[in-house]
Amino acid sequence: QVQLVESGGGLVQAGGSLRLSCAASGTIFSVNAMGWYRQAPGKQRELVASIISGGSTNYADPVKGRFTISRDNAKNTVYLQMNSLKPEDTAVYYCNARIVLIRTTLVEYDYWGQGTQVTVSS
Repeated sequence: QVQLVESGGGLVQAGGSLRLSCAASGTIFSVNAMGWYRQAPGKQRELVASIISGGSTNYADPVKGRFTISRDNAKNTVYLQMNSLKPEDTAVYYCNARIVLIRTTLVEYDYWGQGTQVTVSS
């Protein structure tokens, strides 16, 4: 059974930094795109950043220049370094991964982590 386990959330003052981690575990053939989404109270879940297996990245405009996404393919782990945090970054952050499993053929599935709370105080 595949799981995504997140860590690293917490409470930080504005201007501070946090680093989120998300590790995929289980019998995995490969991991394609990985990403971080966030959902603030009363708002829809939105993409924060994504990274493909080759390393190309994509960022939402509000976090460009402040957040950095990276991954360790050997560990099936994705990271989100968040600097210069703002109160508007407060949300539950979710890890997402497109994971390929061996069935009768190779099949890609979409997995989500349980979410980790990030709170930025002003």
